[in-house]
Amino acid sequence: MNLFRKLGGKPPTTPMPAGAVDTQCHTYFPGYPSAVDGPGDPLGALPTPDQYRQVMKWLGLDRVVITQSNAHQFDNGSLLACLAEFGDIARGVAVVNGNTSDAEMTRLSDAGCVGARIMDLPGGAVGLNQLDAVDDRSKAFGWCMAVQFDGSHLADLEAALTAIKSNWILDHHGKIFCGATPASPQIDVIKRLLDGGNCWFKFSGCYESSMSGPPEYEDIAMVAKNLAAHAPERILWGTNWPHNAARTTSEYPDDSELLDTTLSWFPSANARRQALVNNPEELFQF
Repeated sequence: MNLFRKLGGKPPTTPMPAGAVDTQCHTYFPGYPSAVDGPGDPLGALPTPDQYRQVMKWLGLDRVVITQSNAHQFDNGSLLACLAEFGDIARGVAVVNGNTSDAEMTRLSDAGCVGARIMDLPGGAVGLNQLDAVDDRSKAFGWCMAVQFDGSHLADLEAALTAIKSNWILDHHGKIFCGATPASPQIDVIKRLLDGGNCWFKFSGCYESSMSGPPEYEDIAMVAKNLAAHAPERILWGTNWPHNAARTTSEYPDDSELLDTTLSWFPSANARRQALVNNPEELFQF
């Protein structure tokens, strides 16, 4: 299936502060085949570092956090090649488990990895059943964790999430697939997690769990505005480029428009700067 990935166009109207960080993207280095047990490469042309540099220039971004793709499962080779290509403007979130050796953790750290990925959804390499083990590995090496699952079940998972020792991120607006409003019990859980001092909440991929849909994503917007006002020091932002959920060119989002929409959910320019610069600098060790 052919898919055209937009890499430029009208710039965003929201001014980007110097040092702005995209904390959620995937890039793929040529020559690293996808794992046989993974979901495969994204549709369209391979989303390479060169493609993403065009997006950075278009949006006015200076730094990036690259997350290991589901396509490559436990082989972090493409991620490390991408980190080397970007240099010091990039940090990585790798896939590890409880059996990952100290030597491998050190190798990944030296290459720029500062986080571990848990994705308890179809296609993910490491699920919540390994949360404690990955937490131990992350804590030992000063990493954070990016944790993704169906947030409909947040109440059932609160105790396990509260027990996390590492700094960690509740990814992709919490992915509350059952739907949520600021008054939903899941949002109360998120606020308690944020107030615990080692949890961050990421604005990224709103289209993946929105029931109201584009262009405004009103349901996600209501919750996002509420959480940004509650804990601006705990909010991150990311493009979710290259938008792997898109199956056709017509449904592929315009990154400039999506950025403007998402950043309008912050209560002030200072709160936007916190999410774009200060918070990711702290968490991802820039």
